[in-house]
Amino acid sequence: MIQTHLVTGGAGFIGSHLCDRLLSSGHFVIAIDDFSLGNRENIAQASTNNRFLLIEGDVSCPLFWEKILKEQSRLAATDVIWHMAANSDISAGVLDATVDLKKTFLTSFHTLEAARTMEVKRFVLASTSAVYGELQTPLHEDSAPLNPISNYGAMKLASEAAATALTSSCLDRLWIFRFPNVVGSRSTHGVIHDFVRKLNANPSRLDVLGNGTQCKPYLHVEELLNAMLYVVDHADQTVNRYLIGPQGTTGTTVKHIAESVVRVYGAETQIEYGTSNRGWVGDVPQFSYSIERISALGWQPDLSSDQAIERAIREIVAERRIHS
Repeated sequence: MIQTHLVTGGAGFIGSHLCDRLLSSGHFVIAIDDFSLGNRENIAQASTNNRFLLIEGDVSCPLFWEKILKEQSRLAATDVIWHMAANSDISAGVLDATVDLKKTFLTSFHTLEAARTMEVKRFVLASTSAVYGELQTPLHEDSAPLNPISNYGAMKLASEAAATALTSSCLDRLWIFRFPNVVGSRSTHGVIHDFVRKLNANPSRLDVLGNGTQCKPYLHVEELLNAMLYVVDHADQTVNRYLIGPQGTTGTTVKHIAESVVRVYGAETQIEYGTSNRGWVGDVPQFSYSIERISALGWQPDLSSDQAIERAIREIVAERRIHS
């Protein structure tokens, strides 16, 4: 069935890929972005489609919503809201807590309020593994306690709470996806992106934050989209909370990523590691994912964490060379 999907952060890394995928399935897409992190190049292809509408603005601002709800009649047709807008730079949020208050929580809060006003009954919330903090066991949907150690994780957890509260009065279906580290083309932050940026500046030396032992699961953005779209089609509880992760139980170390980036980049590079087992304050140095719930629903990833990293490195190296 053809529907109208509203995507906040629609010009961002994950949001733009989502817009492309929804359009390719024949849906109508309304993308909202303030371009603080999003990129117009990301939606260049989507913008040529007559089923795509771009609205520029800040979804953390209630006055923005008040204005566009009066002006944009197409919003009245919205069937599903995909809330992808958030701060994607965790370390920036540690340095300034207002970054995540505004870009991670208030974007969620005011988008949820807009859903209430628009009487949209189906809402998708992009959340994160950062809500868990530093648990020593494999993460699953019911893991506890939830003790985030970054402002980003705290504001995502608050966003989850605000969304679930709205199911008692407005939303018929809520899907909450707790992402691992997502990699691929169009990314603006993350370890691969940072390594390639550093090599573009100085191919002879790569400085690594932390000692390289940090080990986490990485998921390619295309597999993330496959999983989210599958769950939205197949999970029909009022609140549907799912972890999405790569194939297998092992993650990828920062050391492996650094060596792989240097190999694909093709430079004679000296890799210099730090001394800490974490890259920055608020960084969770090691965790693993259980994807039993989404597997039981019928979805399985095709790529391991290492395979997702290898594919993403090739994509990002190619992108950065084109734009450097």
